[in-house]
Amino acid sequence: MKSTTTTTLFRRLMMPRNSTKIIASSSSNRCSSTSGSVESPKERVDCVVIGAGVVGIAVARELALKGREVLVIESASTFGTGTSSRNSEVIHAGIYYPPKSLKAVFCVRGRELLYKYCKEHDVPHKQIGKLIVATGSSEIPKLNGLMNRGIENGVTGLRMMDGYEAMRMEPELRCMKALFSPASGIVDTHSLMLSLMGEAESHGTTFSYNTTVIGGHLEGNNIYLHISGSKALESWDGRSPLHPELILVPKLVVNSAGLSAPALAKRFNGLITGVVPVYNYARGCYFTLSNTKIPPFKHLIYPMPEDGGIGVHVTLDLNGQVKFGPDVEWIAGIDDISSFQNKFDYSVCADRAKRFYQEIRKYYPSLKDGSLEPGYAGIRPKLSGPKQGSVDFVIQGEETHGVPGLVNLFGIESPGLTSSMAIAEHIADRLSK
Repeated sequence: MKSTTTTTLFRRLMMPRNSTKIIASSSSNRCSSTSGSVESPKERVDCVVIGAGVVGIAVARELALKGREVLVIESASTFGTGTSSRNSEVIHAGIYYPPKSLKAVFCVRGRELLYKYCKEHDVPHKQIGKLIVATGSSEIPKLNGLMNRGIENGVTGLRMMDGYEAMRMEPELRCMKALFSPASGIVDTHSLMLSLMGEAESHGTTFSYNTTVIGGHLEGNNIYLHISGSKALESWDGRSPLHPELILVPKLVVNSAGLSAPALAKRFNGLITGVVPVYNYARGCYFTLSNTKIPPFKHLIYPMPEDGGIGVHVTLDLNGQVKFGPDVEWIAGIDDISSFQNKFDYSVCADRAKRFYQEIRKYYPSLKDGSLEPGYAGIRPKLSGPKQGSVDFVIQGEETHGVPGLVNLFGIESPGLTSSMAIAEHIADRLSK
């Protein structure tokens, strides 16, 4: 099968009711929507992955490699338009996360898989290393704690440095101590997703864009996914019932919808809604460094973690562009359809640079006024709110919600990119049993 858009897919599946090519005219191929007033054509498929972000694409590839016939449904017009294209593009080592947590296990395993994959498939990446810095004496115990945690998680090569040693490595840096992580790196996320998609497609995966899963229901052990063209949702008033244009009946479903994963799961009629977590959305802005031909740093520079994130840090892309961010801004009031269509506010207010200068100068005091330009913003799908601490990834299968063949992925924020191939490996293994 080849990649397709909603137009192509719906021409194939949404034929007139007297058509016999795909949709038979018998009542057995009809299924009522949840309101019971509108009938929609029905199609049986093997495996559906909801969401074409880096995790969804990696999952689709892994399932396809194991012989499954996979359909990836994405509400946007192309892949990776959400969190996957609005992050730091960092390959994390696995330092920050509680030992034996999914984040720790998947980050360490995912990093190994990611470096290997990038090397074998010529995906642009670079293992440039990272310095986590303590700029005050009160931060040194926390830095020692990070080193001990990283070692416990199996991160190799970690080394504590005195400030003078770190500043000799990075002359523009100012710190009292630093933790050096040589395993950290950067990757071209777009190229990575393209490569994973190409391999998935070569093993029979179909990608359907401009297609939204608006809900679903359960009949016995079968999952019925309610499908609509994304354009049909643009005029929705937010109150009237949503009627599916198509109903898919898959054997396996992976809800990898990212920012809209919980909203979608709550629209699966028959699913235990009490097991679906509540999202807390944290917007993060990035600023780029202008008026410089030579980057001031050669490594990633990270301050100590802050509430809701790991601090306004220095990131280099593969073209040498220096980025600072993200910060943390908690947002609320996102309705289901807005999350399905990724209608978040991704604008970057130039006034936010004031806080950036303040935070960055703690470790980069020579940052000049007027040198920061608005870059881009991303949204973190967090399972914890302000002052609540970090929460692990949540991967729910039948043992949690009682629905065979359904896997829900919740809270796949950082290190989701680094963990993507390990998450895919884990899901494919559990679904093959």
